[in-house]
Amino acid sequence: MSERTGPFWDAVNGRAPLPRAAATLGAEFIDADVENGTIRLAFHATEDFTNPAGNVLGAFLAAMLYDTVGPALLATLEPDQFQSTMEFKVSFLRPTRPGRLFGNGRVVHRVGDIAHLEASLSDSEDIVIATASATARVVPLSVAETVA
Repeated sequence: MSERTGPFWDAVNGRAPLPRAAATLGAEFIDADVENGTIRLAFHATEDFTNPAGNVLGAFLAAMLYDTVGPALLATLEPDQFQSTMEFKVSFLRPTRPGRLFGNGRVVHRVGDIAHLEASLSDSEDIVIATASATARVVPLSVAETVA
């Protein structure tokens, strides 16, 4: 199999910079199984992400989940394809402190250009702290890059 290319794989393999939002979240690629549509990422939640109680703000956890479901689909796409999120739902299960967090995402079902995705976010003890589901549409990369 030839080396995969496209926006996701180019960033993973150092041919392109990591997207700025992903870099802010301390995103780190761990593994992807393209055939099964799964991905594992790590994130680094810093003290800058905390609320007054010292827990990581839910908005940052949601952003980490968003940056897990999207790449689960992106990893499976052709180089000239991208994804556009149509719907995104997050469930917060328990608070968490700053540190290394792990995102596990998967493509649950895809028919044509519509995909149903899900992800979970776990702490360093593998305790699930939040989950998400999303619906996304596969679009041409040229459409995704268009600035309105």
